[in-house]
Amino acid sequence: MRTRFNQVLVDIAREDPRIYLVLADIGYGEIEPFAEAFPERFINCGVAEQNMAGVACGIALEGNIAVTYSIANFPTLRCLEQIRNDACYHNAAVKTVIIGGGLAYGALGVSHQATEDIAIMRALPNMVVVCPCDFAEAEAAVHAMIDHPGPVYYRCGYKKEPPVHDGPIDFRFGKAIQVRDGRDLTFVFTGTIGNQVIAAAEQLQKEGVRCRVISMHTVKPIDGGAVIRAASETGGIVVVEEHQVQGGLAGAVAEVLTGACVAPKRFLPIALPDVYVSKVGSHEWLLDQYGMSAAKILAAARSLLDGK
Repeated sequence: MRTRFNQVLVDIAREDPRIYLVLADIGYGEIEPFAEAFPERFINCGVAEQNMAGVACGIALEGNIAVTYSIANFPTLRCLEQIRNDACYHNAAVKTVIIGGGLAYGALGVSHQATEDIAIMRALPNMVVVCPCDFAEAEAAVHAMIDHPGPVYYRCGYKKEPPVHDGPIDFRFGKAIQVRDGRDLTFVFTGTIGNQVIAAAEQLQKEGVRCRVISMHTVKPIDGGAVIRAASETGGIVVVEEHQVQGGLAGAVAEVLTGACVAPKRFLPIALPDVYVSKVGSHEWLLDQYGMSAAKILAAARSLLDGK
């Protein structure tokens, strides 16, 4: 997905001279096409993420669009003050892009895992939070990110994530995409965990359980209407996210439901517990260890439907 992101960004930058790419000595093997095509709009700040965010804001306040780009939590948590005080406070066109949200960098341990980022970024006024699930959403989200006049947090995948959508999509910030329809249960997910959710839903359908599956690619602003319809029309909601259970998509969904005084028949968040991920292994192994593999999602859904 990161390769596709960079390809689309270059294509858009050919038509829009306002776009700058600002990074902190990272991304080699992916960012060279932009650097070669637009050397005057490519700025490497070195290993200094706070400076990167400040420089990006200065570029944006001159009427441009600045895209910062780095691994997992480095362009967010390390420079949160600059994102808050510079980009968000001024509603500047700074687009903060991370590569490999959640447990994607599993073998590198907790320092490279972005597992609190959605909660933190969605708490910032003026910030849009988008987490595409596959190539189709990733490409559409780049266009939406550039078109949006203010700050955007873009949580990009790391590898060649399997497709979730099998055709054209209507991608708009704040408008969820229904991937499958059903009345027995609704899965609401965000980001690249979507392929695990689809696998679980397909197995449930073989067992006679028809699940609605919703890609909530934009966590902020969230599509409250899709959430309320799911609670009202189906047998319950299961929220799946590769993130801490506190403050992420499950919290956003719960806020919508309580604000509308709508109670689903069942509600289950599937996410990381309130721990640092101390286990080290591949991405796929860690997903299973923390209950987010397709097999574990399937088992949790079955238990919920059984009333446990």
